[in-house]
Amino acid sequence: MNVEAVKSIYFFEMARTRRTLLQSVISPVISTSLYFIVFGAAVGSRIQEVEGVSYGAFITPGLIMLTLLGQCISNGSFGIYFPKFTGTIYEVLSAPVAMTEILLGYVGAAATKGMIIGFIILLTANLFVDVRIEHPFMMILFFLLTAITFSLFGFMIGIWAGNFEQLNLIPMLVVPPLTFLGGSFYSVSMLPPFWQAVSHLNPVLYLVSGFRWSFYGIADVNPAISLAMITVFLVLCLGTLAWIFKTGYRLRN
Repeated sequence: MNVEAVKSIYFFEMARTRRTLLQSVISPVISTSLYFIVFGAAVGSRIQEVEGVSYGAFITPGLIMLTLLGQCISNGSFGIYFPKFTGTIYEVLSAPVAMTEILLGYVGAAATKGMIIGFIILLTANLFVDVRIEHPFMMILFFLLTAITFSLFGFMIGIWAGNFEQLNLIPMLVVPPLTFLGGSFYSVSMLPPFWQAVSHLNPVLYLVSGFRWSFYGIADVNPAISLAMITVFLVLCLGTLAWIFKTGYRLRN
């Protein structure tokens, strides 16, 4: 394992975040704060509580998950796509660096950036609502597994994407609807039986439900199932990347 190579890629990506602090950190935090203000005023005035939790506090895990998924996918995909776009990827490929080390560097940085923003939003949420965490260990576990899994997913998108339109296709058009319809702003139990069944086909529901359970002990899905689902997603991402590397796919493609 070339630890220096992993550290170099990792810290280079983290340095890029510091250079674009307004776009990378401040913008998503402000956007999430607006959700608290708008939903708290528009919906919170009509729905006081959901399963014994104030509406503002109830949506906090969903908002964190919404931001975490988007940031990890975007950072993971852009981190590897931009060197392909500019041609600097050849400098990485010509160095004595294995594909697994490239993966660790880029994915590690993407997951770290997503988690930093997620924790900032968690702290910001306390300015608007009373947030409590009943299962802190499980919260961190769900948080970490989700960040790593979707950073890996973003890395795959960055490898696949041939232009900026393809790069933004899934983060902009697929992930937000799945997150909004995955119980981020409501409990699935509020829906009619048919739509409850449809909602259980949405993989994001399991992430949001498990994450919310770690906060308040309430969930739309058994937390063990949620943990199993995110583990399956992680294994699928790792397996797909292993297959990509084994078949001889090159980042310059």
